[in-house]
Amino acid sequence: MQKEDKDHKGLSRRNFLKSVGLSSVGVAAIHGEGLAGKLRAAGVLSSDRILGPDEFEAEFNVNGKTMKSMITPATTLADVLRDRLDLTGTKIGCNRGACGACTVIMDSRAVSSCMTLAVDTIGAKIETIEGLAGDNDTLHPLQTSFIEHDALQCGFCTSGMIMSAKALLDQKKDPDLTEIRNSVSGNLCRCGTYNNVFRAVAAVSKTKK
Repeated sequence: MQKEDKDHKGLSRRNFLKSVGLSSVGVAAIHGEGLAGKLRAAGVLSSDRILGPDEFEAEFNVNGKTMKSMITPATTLADVLRDRLDLTGTKIGCNRGACGACTVIMDSRAVSSCMTLAVDTIGAKIETIEGLAGDNDTLHPLQTSFIEHDALQCGFCTSGMIMSAKALLDQKKDPDLTEIRNSVSGNLCRCGTYNNVFRAVAAVSKTKK
């Protein structure tokens, strides 16, 4: 039988985790007052108890709209977007933050939604590939440029590539090739269209001068 790790007072790590509810929210309430404040404001966390592990309702700001979903403390943002809000443009590939297919923009930063807990996004602004289209479903310049430069084949990685590139262009309108390459360095393309991706992003940056 494996021995449990204990501190000098005899409290086992396992029992400690049980005491805080075995949830990320429990750990966050102890270590992160910023997140705890968001959860209190959303009605998820109260001063005397923590909701979970059962589902609870939470509000999300996605593509400029307020959306509600039932989640648990362990629900990922990718699961909320795809399974609860029917925003399936965000893809799940490796499910461990290594392929970039699930990339979305959270508060102006590109993040892997499969590695982001939904509770961590309460109060944040989330942007997905569905939010890029303009009025009358007009494609975003990046989407148009990806088509024109043949920057996709199977298309599975494309939404993540575009969101990573948009996060870059939102911060810097005229990036150089190195910056473009770095911005999508976490996005894997099994079809190998990287050079065309770089050209597509560069073409949009030139139109923004």
